[in-house]
Amino acid sequence: MKTISRTQKTRMAGLLYLLLIITGMFSLMYVPNQIMDWENASVTLENLKNNEFIFKLSIVSGILMALTFLMLAYVLYRLFFQVNNTMARLLLIFVAISVGFSFSNMTHKLDILTLLNKPQYLSGVDLETQIMLHFESYGNGILVNSVFWGLWLFPFGYLVFRSGFLPKLLGSFLMLGFLGYLTEFAGPLLMEGYYGSFLSEYIGIPGMIGEFGICLWMLIMGDRNGLRRLD
Repeated sequence: MKTISRTQKTRMAGLLYLLLIITGMFSLMYVPNQIMDWENASVTLENLKNNEFIFKLSIVSGILMALTFLMLAYVLYRLFFQVNNTMARLLLIFVAISVGFSFSNMTHKLDILTLLNKPQYLSGVDLETQIMLHFESYGNGILVNSVFWGLWLFPFGYLVFRSGFLPKLLGSFLMLGFLGYLTEFAGPLLMEGYYGSFLSEYIGIPGMIGEFGICLWMLIMGDRNGLRRLD
């Protein structure tokens, strides 16, 4: 069997990371912007009815995102286990927990479709209230899962930093991304007026730079051997 080179593994990880970003942006950002109005349940329900197909696509995209995340973690484990096996295992464990949580949390979206398409279950139940409650529960699940989205970045950033074949600067940004996600989780709970504060506006920037940067670097450059071949 042909051995996969380090550069090929790195580019494979970059491709999976790009797919993870695309599916995540669609299911976690684009679709909610088309549907959600947290201040008006009637508008949300109307948007949901008018955009039911893209809501279903967001479920498929969310499942694909979770599976891609797991595959990415495995490829990264194979790429980094010789750098530091303990950190590589931690990365894989945190991602596996996050993926399991994502699948469990997705049932709230399926429940919303059930409420929307099976009116026999709504006798004596307010549809708008039930749907908003499921959206709130799904959002709370995303908030809890963001802890693991942060936790996996620390071993990932450490491995990038120590690898010797990926940029140390991007590894540093990834480790700072760990703090960003944890702050985004704890800030609203512990700090009154967190949203709109200076901290909420800028705490996530290092992680974004690290994640987008390492995705593009791995996809385009592979590793430093790939960079030398461009010289």
